[in-house]
Amino acid sequence: MSSSLFHAAILPVTPYQQNCSLVWCDKTKMGAIIDPGGEVDRLVAAAAANGVTVEKIFLTHGHLDHASGAAALKRRTGATLEGPHIDDTFLLEALAKNRTTPGFEAAEACVPDRFLDDGDAVSFGEVSFEVVHCPGHTPGHVVYLQREAKIAFCGDVLFKGSIGRTDIPRGNHATLIHSIVDKLWPLGGDIAFVPGHGLMSSFAEERRNNPFVGDYALDGML
Repeated sequence: MSSSLFHAAILPVTPYQQNCSLVWCDKTKMGAIIDPGGEVDRLVAAAAANGVTVEKIFLTHGHLDHASGAAALKRRTGATLEGPHIDDTFLLEALAKNRTTPGFEAAEACVPDRFLDDGDAVSFGEVSFEVVHCPGHTPGHVVYLQREAKIAFCGDVLFKGSIGRTDIPRGNHATLIHSIVDKLWPLGGDIAFVPGHGLMSSFAEERRNNPFVGDYALDGML
């Protein structure tokens, strides 16, 4: 995946096949890794293979498959860890408890260098992403938007044909629906997105066909 500003490689990691993303600035070769849930050696190797210096780590939220490798990756690269919103602190603090889960034996708790709020910006090289706070799957979930390239990294808020689970601690279905409809849809149908799992899609496609948040599904409900 590429734009005139940056390149991106999707690297599914962990037994949950979570879509970790390596993104880097075309001009500077400085980059970031979004949601390093695990397989840190593989992520470091992917960055090296593309000639990328990892200067930032971005987390969409604190679940084990998205954040368990963040502390180790920070040590390996010296990168700054940013995100999610502070309301996911309870999940980040509990990450080490997941070491009994197969595939997450190296899970570590982590403390971001910077928590993020709605409307913040994060950057690597000469590329900047907007931060959109989208609670519901978790209270501190954020989405990273690159408006010029028309791409968003949505974590577990939205999927092709589905939405994030809310039957988990501090999940809230109504909050998640409103996050998608009130914060993501107004960004425009031409925004493509990388979900936390599975195939990419676009906001327009999900408004047409998603059985949970499509326009037809929600007609008269909001």
